[in-house]
Amino acid sequence: MSPTRKLAELPCGRRSKWVVLALWLVLLVAAGPLAGKLMGAEDNQASSWLPGNAESTRVLDEQRAFQPVDTAQAVVVYQRTSGITPADRAEATRDAVRFAAVPHVVGPVNGPVVSTDGQAMQTTVPIDIGSNGWNDLKPAVDQLRRIAATDSNGMTTHVTGPGGVGADQAEAFAGIDSSLLTATVSVVIILLLLTYRSPVLWILPLVSAAGALTVAEAIIYLLAKHTGLTVNAQSAGILIVLVLGAGTDYALLLTARYREELRRHQDRHEAMAFALHRAGPAIIASSATVIVSMLCLLVAEMNSTRGLGPVCAIGVLVALVAMLTLLPALLVIVGRWVFWPVRPGYGTPEPTRTGRWAHIGTWIGRRPRKVWVTTALALAACCIGLVSLDANGLSTAGTFTGTPDSVVGQQVLEEHFPGGTGAPLTVISTDAGAPAVREAARTTAGVAATTPPVVHGGQALFQATLADPPDSRAAKDTVDRVRAAVHAVPGADAKVGGSTAVVLDAGRAAAHDNRAIIPLVLGVVLLILAVLLRAVTAPLVLIATVVLSYAAALGISAFFFAHVFHFQGQDNAFPLFVFVFLVALGIDYNIFLMTRIREESAQYGTRQGALNGLSATGGVITSAGLILASTFAVLGTLPIVGFAEIGFAVALGVLLDTLIVRSVLVTALTMDLDRHMWWPGRLARPGAVAQAPPSGQG
Repeated sequence: MSPTRKLAELPCGRRSKWVVLALWLVLLVAAGPLAGKLMGAEDNQASSWLPGNAESTRVLDEQRAFQPVDTAQAVVVYQRTSGITPADRAEATRDAVRFAAVPHVVGPVNGPVVSTDGQAMQTTVPIDIGSNGWNDLKPAVDQLRRIAATDSNGMTTHVTGPGGVGADQAEAFAGIDSSLLTATVSVVIILLLLTYRSPVLWILPLVSAAGALTVAEAIIYLLAKHTGLTVNAQSAGILIVLVLGAGTDYALLLTARYREELRRHQDRHEAMAFALHRAGPAIIASSATVIVSMLCLLVAEMNSTRGLGPVCAIGVLVALVAMLTLLPALLVIVGRWVFWPVRPGYGTPEPTRTGRWAHIGTWIGRRPRKVWVTTALALAACCIGLVSLDANGLSTAGTFTGTPDSVVGQQVLEEHFPGGTGAPLTVISTDAGAPAVREAARTTAGVAATTPPVVHGGQALFQATLADPPDSRAAKDTVDRVRAAVHAVPGADAKVGGSTAVVLDAGRAAAHDNRAIIPLVLGVVLLILAVLLRAVTAPLVLIATVVLSYAAALGISAFFFAHVFHFQGQDNAFPLFVFVFLVALGIDYNIFLMTRIREESAQYGTRQGALNGLSATGGVITSAGLILASTFAVLGTLPIVGFAEIGFAVALGVLLDTLIVRSVLVTALTMDLDRHMWWPGRLARPGAVAQAPPSGQG
């Protein structure tokens, strides 16, 4: 007996299955309390999202010398279109005193300042965001809003600026873990019921996936607590979707092969051992593509992207272990009855051989070249939508699917004050160079005003208000001009940060990450496929089909974002995230299909092997794709445009890959290329196998 066969028998042996179950129970008891602490370990400070070596990030670090705590400026805006009255100004002055007493408000409260048109006022309130990121912003901003609205005597009031926006983001992300978990589990339960058509069987994959999520969250919490792993709301949310979606996929594929083997083996332990022996390598290879692809994110400049990589890799690895140990043990323990009412009896015929996918394979086999050319052209046509792609970052208003108070406040602020009010640039230099640096900044086109420098420990800090809205292209151009001007001051060691500089640096870091990571992921996946399939042609074909699927999904998504959902654009990291998820996850289904085709081709020849492989895997892979797409679509329920766009694009891409690319395009290409698909491997040699023509072909 081969070592891999012996290994496959461990989770499903007559005694070892109970050992596996006991080990998982102990592990879950230990992991449960730790997993519950993950949300408290999230780092949602600005630095956890930014490029680590960017100039704006260094400014954030150095300005702590002037303000020992991290602060976000909240801007309270008052508006009376008929004109601000003395009574209004007196009320705003009293409010400023009350603002200073709000918990987490630090430093001086500045204002009220009346606009030049006399129709609005603004008061700037610094809020300590501490180590809890935006979580401490929301209660403070809520209190500011209540104070401003009380006794406003007809004035409209809003709280905006970085503090107001951060508070609204915190509210949008509030309960993200629980809401995503509830929605994702609900979707998985419904689809498992539809897939298995059994009132009981769905429980075992779901329990295994939930156990994997618990253990993964516990491991990630320990790493975040003790090794400095960056975890924020984004990575924690995607972790839930990825582990439950990918874990359920692996469960479906293993369970389908187990059900197939139950018809061939009287002993369920032998059936599971054979299923693990046959399906295990494909599941391991597919998860390896996801894990390695996620680890490629470690070369990213963006801290949020770099932190997402190991978080997702750990989640997928734990899901893999759970589905190859805990799930087999549970299935063997409960026995065949769990498949009721369609119980796979020993010796009964395998329905997939004559099912829907067998008929589709026969249809493809009649004219495979015409099928794959037509399919490829249709997907290429979908890529035209890429002209609508605008992945240059989202404005403040474009961040939310709705219109929160901070967005309305920013619009009011821009109507009555210089565009950059409330989100100034922060400039730090040496004490000696401060006068020249300030003069260089003040005289730069696009700068409306500068504050006097504050000196501390040999350094000086001042702020520069921009003439344009802080998230506009004009404001970003001003940042570049200011940087060029202040960097030219000899010996000043000047640096420029602030909200606009952060957005600019993040966009450039994201562009670098796209250029560096996308080719790296393609190379890694190609290598894994070459090792798994022992060929060169097949991996190149599969990579080409997945890239085409990605481009088509991106094109369709961009069209919908621009013309149906009317989103203002896409986040800078959107193409990269969608690419990594679609290539890593999309290649899964090609791996499951092609490993089965290769297994069948060794006995029947490539053309018949393609038909047999599609017949055997078509139903389960389609079900797995529907579940994975639905779990990612859950991200669209969040009021954050970035999540909604990633969820929509990945869900669409998975559906394209499952229903069209894998089932039609890859199958047709395999039939057309025939044995050449396996070049230069043994199966590519003439006469390597005795070929039998697929049914329906002459």
